[in-house]
Amino acid sequence: MSYSIPRRPRRNRQSAAIRALAQETTLSVNDLIYPMFIVEGSGVRSEVKSMPGIYRHSLDTLLEELKEVTDLGIKCIDLFPNYSEDKKDKYATESYREGTLYLDALKAIKDKFPELALMTDVAMDPYSSDGHDGLVENGKILNDETLDILAKMAVAQARAGADILGPSDMMDGRVGFIREALDAEGFTDVSIMSYSVKYASAFYGPFRDALDSAPRFGDKKTYQMNPANVREALIEAELDYQEGADFLMVKPALAYLDVIKTLNQNFDLPIAAYNVSGEYAMIKAAAQNGWLDGDRAMLETLMSIRRAGAKVILTYFAKEFALLQA
Repeated sequence: MSYSIPRRPRRNRQSAAIRALAQETTLSVNDLIYPMFIVEGSGVRSEVKSMPGIYRHSLDTLLEELKEVTDLGIKCIDLFPNYSEDKKDKYATESYREGTLYLDALKAIKDKFPELALMTDVAMDPYSSDGHDGLVENGKILNDETLDILAKMAVAQARAGADILGPSDMMDGRVGFIREALDAEGFTDVSIMSYSVKYASAFYGPFRDALDSAPRFGDKKTYQMNPANVREALIEAELDYQEGADFLMVKPALAYLDVIKTLNQNFDLPIAAYNVSGEYAMIKAAAQNGWLDGDRAMLETLMSIRRAGAKVILTYFAKEFALLQA
């Protein structure tokens, strides 16, 4: 029996070749930034227990890993430092001290891989004895007093060779303050990828394990956003846009696809999304238990973030994705 059905969408799905022609959203290694971790010492390659396949590297093993990463076509990494407690203090002074691990690592990476785009983290928590992203006085996170520290950190990172700075602390006014500090020192070409919309999320747990940077008291809800809010995301993004951000980021990604889409529809800057540690760990754990196909889940996840409107995705899956495409 034949039916008269003039529109048959299945015709555009009948073969792999035709599906490729009709594909609306594309995903490539060029869209990805690979977060990586550096620790003190030598010969260190320590797996993060809650993030299978992700390692803390000392500088020597990091440089070896970067050879493989860049050969796979990954063009940008985001480096995070893990410091021992004896290097931390109230004012995060280690973050801008000449000769510190992180700044020396940036210089070494840029010397060996000059074409690699190097993104950094601008926040107090890896260096703070309080474990917070801002300066703490009497149990309160001080906003304006934190800005001076962030500016010193940002200039030091730019001087060490950073291409993109990632202020991740959610203090008010930080993008403009950092932009002014950079420009005053002649770093007008250094970009800012602002963590414009960073929610107080449960999905950050494995990252804090990787850096040993959990708050020593309380939580981060006075500066990170309420997961219930999306209009507030537009306010935060607009402020960072006006203050000179070059990219606007949403973090986390999967629970906030609607927020990514909202920012993409309202701003003409590239939108970034951070596919965070907890999102990575969920897929890894399920795949290890045989509950789902890890590669397919990874690809579907990354595609969903792109489809929502993210031009850039920070993801711990970057190397795995690149290996699949190789």
